[in-house]
Amino acid sequence: MSEHDKAWPKELRVSPDRKSLTISFTDGRSHTIEAELLRVRSPSAEVQGHSPAQRVTVGGKSEVTITKVHPVGNYAVRLAFDDSHDTGIFTWSFLSELGEAKDERWAEYIAELADKGMSRIF
Repeated sequence: MSEHDKAWPKELRVSPDRKSLTISFTDGRSHTIEAELLRVRSPSAEVQGHSPAQRVTVGGKSEVTITKVHPVGNYAVRLAFDDSHDTGIFTWSFLSELGEAKDERWAEYIAELADKGMSRIF
Protein backbone atom coordinates (compact mmCIF):
# COMPACT_ATOMS: atom_id res chain seq x y z
CA MET A 1 0.00 0.00 0.00
CA SER A 2 1.51 3.34 -1.06
CA GLU A 3 1.45 6.60 0.88
CA HIS A 4 -1.25 7.80 -1.52
CA ASP A 5 -3.45 4.80 -0.75
CA LYS A 6 -3.35 5.71 2.94
CA ALA A 7 -4.30 9.34 2.30
CA TRP A 8 -7.56 10.31 3.94
CA PRO A 9 -9.18 13.67 3.17
CA LYS A 10 -10.36 15.91 5.95
CA GLU A 11 -11.66 18.69 3.70
CA LEU A 12 -12.62 19.24 0.07
CA ARG A 13 -13.28 22.82 -0.96
CA VAL A 14 -14.23 24.22 -4.35
CA SER A 15 -12.95 27.78 -4.83
CA PRO A 16 -15.51 30.61 -5.06
CA ASP A 17 -14.82 30.97 -8.81
CA ARG A 18 -15.23 27.15 -9.16
CA LYS A 19 -11.91 26.92 -11.05
CA SER A 20 -10.04 24.81 -8.48
CA LEU A 21 -10.48 22.16 -5.82
CA THR A 22 -8.49 22.14 -2.60
CA ILE A 23 -8.12 18.83 -0.83
CA SER A 24 -6.60 18.64 2.64
CA PHE A 25 -5.47 15.33 4.11
CA THR A 26 -5.27 14.17 7.71
CA ASP A 27 -1.48 13.83 7.42
CA GLY A 28 -1.19 17.61 6.94
CA ARG A 29 -0.75 17.67 3.15
CA SER A 30 -2.96 19.96 1.10
CA HIS A 31 -3.23 20.42 -2.67
CA THR A 32 -5.08 22.92 -4.79
CA ILE A 33 -5.75 21.45 -8.22
CA GLU A 34 -7.12 23.51 -11.09
CA ALA A 35 -10.45 22.47 -12.59
CA GLU A 36 -8.82 22.36 -16.01
CA LEU A 37 -6.23 19.79 -14.91
CA LEU A 38 -8.89 17.72 -13.13
CA ARG A 39 -11.02 17.78 -16.28
CA VAL A 40 -8.29 16.93 -18.79
CA ARG A 41 -6.83 14.19 -16.58
CA SER A 42 -10.21 12.83 -15.49
CA PRO A 43 -10.00 9.13 -14.61
CA SER A 44 -13.10 8.49 -16.76
CA ALA A 45 -13.08 6.02 -19.65
CA GLU A 46 -14.09 8.95 -21.90
CA VAL A 47 -10.68 10.55 -21.25
CA GLN A 48 -8.47 7.61 -20.27
CA GLY A 49 -9.90 5.06 -22.68
CA HIS A 50 -9.51 1.39 -21.86
CA SER A 51 -5.73 1.37 -22.33
CA PRO A 52 -2.93 3.96 -22.33
CA ALA A 53 -3.00 3.98 -26.13
CA GLN A 54 -6.64 5.07 -26.08
CA ARG A 55 -6.14 8.07 -23.77
CA VAL A 56 -7.60 11.23 -25.28
CA THR A 57 -5.93 14.65 -25.20
CA VAL A 58 -8.62 17.16 -24.27
CA GLY A 59 -8.07 20.76 -25.31
CA GLY A 60 -10.09 23.94 -24.96
CA LYS A 61 -10.75 23.63 -21.24
CA SER A 62 -8.99 26.71 -19.83
CA GLU A 63 -12.30 28.16 -18.61
CA VAL A 64 -13.92 24.94 -17.35
CA THR A 65 -15.43 25.05 -13.86
CA ILE A 66 -16.51 22.49 -11.29
CA THR A 67 -20.29 22.53 -10.90
CA LYS A 68 -20.84 19.69 -8.41
CA VAL A 69 -18.98 17.32 -6.12
CA HIS A 70 -20.78 14.03 -5.52
CA PRO A 71 -19.51 11.63 -2.81
CA VAL A 72 -18.86 8.06 -3.97
CA GLY A 73 -18.87 5.77 -0.96
CA ASN A 74 -16.06 6.66 1.42
CA TYR A 75 -13.26 6.41 -1.15
CA ALA A 76 -13.89 9.01 -3.87
CA VAL A 77 -15.87 11.87 -5.39
CA ARG A 78 -17.44 12.28 -8.80
CA LEU A 79 -16.82 15.75 -10.13
CA ALA A 80 -19.21 17.45 -12.55
CA PHE A 81 -17.91 20.18 -14.84
CA ASP A 82 -19.74 22.93 -16.70
CA ASP A 83 -18.96 21.25 -20.05
CA SER A 84 -21.29 18.37 -19.00
CA HIS A 85 -18.45 15.96 -18.20
CA ASP A 86 -19.36 14.10 -15.02
CA THR A 87 -18.23 10.49 -15.35
CA GLY A 88 -14.84 10.56 -13.64
CA ILE A 89 -14.52 8.90 -10.22
CA PHE A 90 -11.69 10.72 -8.42
CA THR A 91 -10.39 8.48 -5.63
CA TRP A 92 -8.53 9.98 -2.67
CA SER A 93 -5.41 8.22 -3.93
CA PHE A 94 -5.81 9.70 -7.44
CA LEU A 95 -6.29 13.21 -6.04
CA SER A 96 -3.30 12.79 -3.74
CA GLU A 97 -1.06 11.61 -6.59
CA LEU A 98 -2.31 14.33 -8.97
CA GLY A 99 -1.71 16.99 -6.33
CA GLU A 100 1.82 15.74 -5.62
CA ALA A 101 2.72 15.61 -9.33
CA LYS A 102 0.68 18.63 -10.45
CA ASP A 103 3.57 20.55 -12.05
CA GLU A 104 4.72 17.47 -13.96
CA ARG A 105 1.18 16.68 -15.14
CA TRP A 106 0.70 20.30 -16.31
CA ALA A 107 3.95 20.14 -18.29
CA GLU A 108 2.91 16.83 -19.88
CA TYR A 109 -0.49 18.28 -20.78
CA ILE A 110 0.97 21.44 -22.36
CA ALA A 111 3.46 19.32 -24.34
CA GLU A 112 0.67 16.99 -25.57
CA LEU A 113 -1.38 19.97 -26.72
CA ALA A 114 1.62 21.43 -28.57
CA ASP A 115 2.45 18.08 -30.19
CA LYS A 116 -1.12 17.78 -31.47
CA GLY A 117 -1.52 21.42 -32.51
CA MET A 118 -4.20 21.94 -29.89
CA SER A 119 -4.86 24.79 -27.46
CA ARG A 120 -6.08 25.24 -23.88
CA ILE A 121 -8.46 27.92 -25.19
CA PHE A 122 -11.77 26.91 -26.74
